[in-house]
Amino acid sequence: MPTTDALITCPHCHQAFPLNEAVLQQHRDTIERELREKTETAQRALRDREQALASQTAALEQRQQTLATEVQRQLATERQKLRTAAVTEAREQLAVELRDTQARLGEQTQQLEKARATELTLRQERRALEEQKAALELDVARRLDAERQKLLASAEQKAEEAQRLRLAEKEKVISDMQAQIAVLKQKAEQGSMQLQGDVLEIDLEHRLAALFPADEIVPVATGTRGADIQQLVRTTTAQPCGLVIWETKRTKNWSAAWPAKLKEDQRTAKATLAVLVTQALPEGVRGFTLHEGVWVCDYASALPLAQVLRQWLIALAVARAAESGKQEKTALLYAYLTGAEFRQHIEGVVSAFKTMRDDLEAEKRALQKHWARREKELDRAIGCTASLYGSIQGIAGAGALPDIEPLLLGEAS
Repeated sequence: MPTTDALITCPHCHQAFPLNEAVLQQHRDTIERELREKTETAQRALRDREQALASQTAALEQRQQTLATEVQRQLATERQKLRTAAVTEAREQLAVELRDTQARLGEQTQQLEKARATELTLRQERRALEEQKAALELDVARRLDAERQKLLASAEQKAEEAQRLRLAEKEKVISDMQAQIAVLKQKAEQGSMQLQGDVLEIDLEHRLAALFPADEIVPVATGTRGADIQQLVRTTTAQPCGLVIWETKRTKNWSAAWPAKLKEDQRTAKATLAVLVTQALPEGVRGFTLHEGVWVCDYASALPLAQVLRQWLIALAVARAAESGKQEKTALLYAYLTGAEFRQHIEGVVSAFKTMRDDLEAEKRALQKHWARREKELDRAIGCTASLYGSIQGIAGAGALPDIEPLLLGEAS
């Protein structure tokens, strides 16, 4: 049976042509060859693209590794710089403290020489007095020893608390420096004045509460307007005698605006007295003074001044209660308490307690060398207190203020 060739029509002239198997095979070969060429071209392009992508990936990984190495090097350099700066600052601070300690040691050595000369004179006078009062001395000495032991124990405890405060401050500074180094060493530790002020305020509050358990010691909350501490003075029978407000400052320079602000706080709190405890005293002031209507003192004089002012408030309250209606004696008592003689007594008491405090701190290094001098200062403090109480008793009247046996013994010695 004859095969019939397929017909194909030209799309332009619409002429039909027979399409036999040979022509079909030729077209098939041509189409397959073109497909193979296109496939090989696409595969070569794909391989070239994969090679380019691999090269880019390798270059990117190399760049990332180089960048990481540079970052580690820079971090190590900065870390070493911060460590060096911190060590340098710590060494400088220790050098300053060493120079200060050496200077204080020189001053204490000079004071010791003067104390030895004074001690020799006082011992000679005491021997003469012992010859005249041999019969009374034994009983008086026993009672004075008991009182002296109490005062020494209290003074030693205060000295230990002061040392503990300094150690706590140093530990806090070291802790802050380590924390700052751990967070990329941004700055060397500079010290927090607010923290130091809080430490001073808390320590003063605790020491006032320990020294005057009958009084009401109330700290003022941080951020609240007013002084740092309020002390409501009470007698042993819980009778209020007056309110004392305390403000603490621990800065290097004195500010003239402090007294005015404290007086305003005093008026707001309706306080009887206002005391400013500051590390930086006004120019020309040593220890303590009455400055622009408020008492200003350093930290060493704070507790002795608190004892004197508290005694003054109690004496004034007792005098008012005992002499109600007697304006003339009240006026005399007020004139005495605001006069030069009363201030001299205060200075004597504060000076004695401050000297004892300094001696007790030095006693940790040489206790036996300072024992005799400390005993004399304690006798002096008892004598000044007895003289102060006797002066007030002389003005107020013997019936208004009863005798106190330890103070009478202090006068006798």
